[in-house]
Amino acid sequence: MPESWFALSRADQAEALEVAAGRTGRPAHLLEKDIWVVWALSAIYGSALADTLTFKGGTSLSKVYKIIDRFSEDIDLTCDIRALVPDLLQGGNPLPASASQEKKVTSAIRARLPHWITSTVKPVLEEVLARSGAQAALTVEGKDCEKLILRYRAVKTGTGYAASTVQLEFGARATGEPHHRHRVVCDIAAALDGVEFPVATPLVMAAERTFWEKASAAHVYSLQGRLRGERYSRHWYDLAAMHTSGHAAHAASDLTLATAVAQHKSVFFAEKDAHGSKIDYLRAVTGRLQLVPTGAALAALENDYGAMQADGLLALQSPSFHEIMEKCQAIQDAVNAPKQLSDSVGHRPDT
Repeated sequence: MPESWFALSRADQAEALEVAAGRTGRPAHLLEKDIWVVWALSAIYGSALADTLTFKGGTSLSKVYKIIDRFSEDIDLTCDIRALVPDLLQGGNPLPASASQEKKVTSAIRARLPHWITSTVKPVLEEVLARSGAQAALTVEGKDCEKLILRYRAVKTGTGYAASTVQLEFGARATGEPHHRHRVVCDIAAALDGVEFPVATPLVMAAERTFWEKASAAHVYSLQGRLRGERYSRHWYDLAAMHTSGHAAHAASDLTLATAVAQHKSVFFAEKDAHGSKIDYLRAVTGRLQLVPTGAALAALENDYGAMQADGLLALQSPSFHEIMEKCQAIQDAVNAPKQLSDSVGHRPDT
């Protein structure tokens, strides 16, 4: 009978990681971190939280849809807004009807979400930790206490760019829809026999919505020229990969979905460009999308991408920054010229 990964000695874990690294070409410290990513998903989606949270973002593109060939280390989760602030939504509509209503909803979310994370989510993970005997600790962090940080006792370490932590970041300003159930396994599992690794079945946001979430974030950066932390270049890497897979074409052809994301961003994530003008998301998705920044903003993005490559977060044969920008330019051109969509963005995915 397979032995649980967490029941192995640290020496056996270290040896297993080295063997798996040789077989997969993945750095040992990232294989270890991936185990913790799947463990966290398994703990959440094996609990009563399973129907309330939607797994999204780059990690879902990597672990679920297999669109991107990079290590995505954090877990983005959306708590259904209808579950957190049902009393403030008119007729159950997840979008506030006015600016004043948005302020009330946002204020309530900021007050309730940290309490929910601390009183509901954290105890669930701590209980699973206690049962498994895994060595890790959980703390609530972030400016608005919207992050749950899992710190594990690492067997392997890299350059330090990828820390021995898994960040679970929670939001609650959307429903997470469209979403579907998918099975998630550890990257190391296929490389080793006789060891039992975590498995999860999360509720996952559709890849096409993730495309528009990332495209709108890239659009804002291109107009502002301001990095929001390390590894921000991952959004462009992911967009380029979605161009190759065909998911970009599928998403870009869905004007209903694009408009829904734009309306949501307009209500909850209003931004201004470098000149102080309000960013118009609806205009962006209907012909004025900008994915490729210029000048110092482009240079900063390239430096961030280089740091990701240095720590092994990307595949050995990862595309150059220039190649990524070329694909993002192709997406930009296609979205802004809809008649060229089928030729410029790529084929429609089968799934």
